[in-house]
Amino acid sequence: MKTTRRTFLKAATITSVGYMAVAGNAQEASNSPNEKLGFAAVGIGGKGSSDCDNAARFGNPIAICDVDRSRLESKGKGERYQKSARYLDFREMLEKHEKEIDIVTISTPDHMHAAPTLMAMRMGKHVYTQKPVTRTIYEARKLAEVAKEKGVCTQMGNQGSALRGSRMAIAQLKAGVIGKVTAVYVWSNRPVWAQGPDRAWTMDRFVKDTNARIADKAEAEKLIIDKKNEIQRATENLDWKLWLGTAKFREFWPGIYHSFQWRGWWDFGSRALGDMACHQVTVPFDACGLKDPTWVRAKTTGHDFDSFPASSIIEFEFPANAERGKIPFWWYDRRGNKPPQEIFDPYKIEKVSDSGVLIEGEKGAFYSPDDYCQKYELRTKDGETLPPLENLEVDYAEEKGGMDPENMWELYRAIYAKDPKICRSNFIDRGGPLTETILLGNLAVWAAAQGGPDGALGDWGEKIEWNAKDMVVTNLSSLKTPGVADLIKPAYTAGYKLD
Repeated sequence: MKTTRRTFLKAATITSVGYMAVAGNAQEASNSPNEKLGFAAVGIGGKGSSDCDNAARFGNPIAICDVDRSRLESKGKGERYQKSARYLDFREMLEKHEKEIDIVTISTPDHMHAAPTLMAMRMGKHVYTQKPVTRTIYEARKLAEVAKEKGVCTQMGNQGSALRGSRMAIAQLKAGVIGKVTAVYVWSNRPVWAQGPDRAWTMDRFVKDTNARIADKAEAEKLIIDKKNEIQRATENLDWKLWLGTAKFREFWPGIYHSFQWRGWWDFGSRALGDMACHQVTVPFDACGLKDPTWVRAKTTGHDFDSFPASSIIEFEFPANAERGKIPFWWYDRRGNKPPQEIFDPYKIEKVSDSGVLIEGEKGAFYSPDDYCQKYELRTKDGETLPPLENLEVDYAEEKGGMDPENMWELYRAIYAKDPKICRSNFIDRGGPLTETILLGNLAVWAAAQGGPDGALGDWGEKIEWNAKDMVVTNLSSLKTPGVADLIKPAYTAGYKLD
C-alpha cells in the first residue's frame, strides 16, 4: 500500500447498522507529515478511547467502531468525531471505507485483537493493536507473518517502550552493565479484576439458585424477572454476538464479561500476563533475549478451565545465546506474590515494590520498581551502587507529550518514512515474539489447574516442553491435562478469518 494520502470520501450521509454517519471532507493526496492520514478505530472504550484520541492527534478519524452503542454515541459527540462514520461491526467499516483508511487502531478484548488486525493488514492497512497483540500463540505468529508479507507498519500498544528511561535500560543491559545475565524475575500486582473457579452464570443456573435460596416463590419469581429485565436493558446497547466475535457462544451475564471483567476468562483474556507482561517484560525481553523458551511450568491457586486462577507462579527456561548462558525467568502475579526476599538480600533491596523487575548478572543486578522499567537501580552483589555505562547510543522516541502519544506517533513516523522498523514494538521484531513468549506461560497455567487448600498455591503442574519454531508441545502425548494444544491455535466462529 502507498503511504500517501488518498482523497477522502466527500461529505455524504451513510446508513450503517442503524446509525447515520458522515465522513470527513476531501483532502489532496500528499506524503507530507503535514497532511493527515486517515484512520479507523476498532474499540473505543477504556484504553480504546485514549488510543483513538492519540491517533486523532496525528490523523483524521474516518470511522469509529464499537459493539457498545452507548460508547459509539458518546464518542461520536466529541468534537473530533462528529464527522466520523460509526459502526458496530468492524468488517463492514473496513469494507466500506477501504479507500479512505490508512491506519486501523484495535483496542478490543484480547480475543478480538487478531481478526480485525489481520483483515486490516490484508487490505494493506497499517495497524496499532493493543497488547498483547493476540490471545493465542498461533495468532501472534500469523500477525507477524502477514505484516512481513504486506510490508505494512505495525505497532503493539505497550506504550512504555517509548519511554526514555526504558530505552536507556535496554541499552545499559545490552552493553553489559551487570555482566552476563543469569536470571530474570518479574512480579505484578495484577489481577485487579475477578478471577477464580465457578464464576460463570446462565439464566438456568440463576433460576435454580434463586428457587433454592428463596422460599417465598413470589419473591423468587420477582428476582428472576428483574434479572431478565436487567439483561434485556444491557443488550439493547450491547451487541453480544459481535462482542463474542471469534469466541464460542455463551450467555451474556451482567457484570462478569463486559466491560472490564473479560480479562478473567480463558475464552476472552490472557490473565495478568497479557495485561502487564507486555509492559514489564519489554526491557528484559529485548535486553536479555527472552525468546523461544524451551519449557515452562506453573503452580496456581486453582482454576476450572473457564476462569483463570486468582494467582500463579510461572517458571520459564530460555536456552543459551551468544550473549549469555541458559537462564530461568520467573513470573509472579497477585499483590504480595513476589520472589523470596533472599533473592533481594544480596543487593540490599529491602522494601520490594508491589510490581517490579529484577535482572541478575555476573557483576550485579538491575532492579526496577515500576511497570515499565523506566526507573531503575543498578546494584553490585554486595549492595553498592553500580555506576551506569556512559556514552551509549540510544534511539529515543520523539517527544509528543507522553508515552502514549509518542508510541502512537512512532507508527505515523514509520509510515511517512516507509520504514516499519521505526516502530519499536512492530509485530515482526518484538510485538509478535514477545506475545508468543508470555502466552506460553498460560499453557503452563492451564496444566496447573489444581490449587492448594484455602486458596493457596498448589504444587507444580505438568511441565510444557516447547518447540518454538514449529509451535508444538513436544511432550503433548505424555500430558494428562486435556486441551493444552487448543490454547495454541483458536478455532474462529463463522464469519471471521484467521488463515
